[in-house]
Amino acid sequence: MKIRSAVLRQMGAAPPFANSQPLVITELELAPPGPGEVLVKLIASGLCHSDLSVITGVRPRPLPMALGHEASARVVEVGPGVTHVRPGQPVALVFVPSCGHCTPCMEGRPALCEPGGAANAEGVLLGGGQRLSEAGEHVRHHCGVSAFSDHAVVSARSCIPIPDDIDPVEAAVFGCAVLTGVGAVINTGQLKAGSSALVVGLGGVGLAALLGARAAGAQPLVAVDMHAGKLELALQLGATHAVNATDPDAVAKIREYTQGGADYAFEFAGAVPAMQLAYAATRRGGTTVTAGLPHPEAQWPLLQLSLTAEERTVKGSYIGSCIPARDIPRYIGLYKAGRLPVNRLIGEKIPLEGINAGFDRLASGTGLRDLIQW
Repeated sequence: MKIRSAVLRQMGAAPPFANSQPLVITELELAPPGPGEVLVKLIASGLCHSDLSVITGVRPRPLPMALGHEASARVVEVGPGVTHVRPGQPVALVFVPSCGHCTPCMEGRPALCEPGGAANAEGVLLGGGQRLSEAGEHVRHHCGVSAFSDHAVVSARSCIPIPDDIDPVEAAVFGCAVLTGVGAVINTGQLKAGSSALVVGLGGVGLAALLGARAAGAQPLVAVDMHAGKLELALQLGATHAVNATDPDAVAKIREYTQGGADYAFEFAGAVPAMQLAYAATRRGGTTVTAGLPHPEAQWPLLQLSLTAEERTVKGSYIGSCIPARDIPRYIGLYKAGRLPVNRLIGEKIPLEGINAGFDRLASGTGLRDLIQW
């Protein structure tokens, strides 16, 4: 079938993207789903910093590639062997399909699925298939999803059913922003109620983490960002304090607000200075978690002695250390109960034609989670 898709053919375009147009809207050929695969019609697709990192070349990927990895969709057709979803069913799409058989999957860590990670790096589906083409040439899949397309073929293991009684447009953010942010707090950090928490970097993932920390009972809860508007929103969403990252006294203020440093610090900016701030503002015996994705060559200088002498813990978190089939329904339940108002994180709802300008807003650091609404 013919589909409309936003395709990246060359990385490193100069901003503003509204002028350079790194993502080209074009018509692609989409082959039917094979065994273990599903054809979906997209409902909404989120613009995420991970997509921006591919556009800029910070996270190189094979090209040409149909970008997009955070989305909600409705099942159109299922391939042989697919039983857990059915045509007409709404689903959230997950950007690391898990095989269920490799060592990380069997250990309950599907975010680290080895075949899933290898397929994503190569730009193919979990089973190795390529379903996208243009003029007879293969076009790569982004994270097994390629969500900036009106239809997609994905692995069935990328599909998590969602209930019919929630807004399917708002459900798009559960597959990345919510899984990554809330999961970093609940699963990776294992934040305990009544503990102090710090969230550095208030993009879509960081704001989701802030909501997760509030739902988990963090007190006090400090938010850090470079933009005043984001700090104001953080206070509205439940942060007890807000600190501008550019303030030379930022660490001292955080330590004052948390009476000596945060029990848990979460970094989502994907920048070495942000990680340095988060670690410096973590108390003795505390835990620092990072889910940021900096440049692959970025290195964080660590005072090694502090790990031992202060019994520090540093953790990485990928997709919030989540088990998507377990955690997405849980987080949707919190959302429906009013304890995780992720709809507050959504910015503009735009057509596909506005995608490049949408990435300009994302790169500025001032926007919320813009969604392509199909």
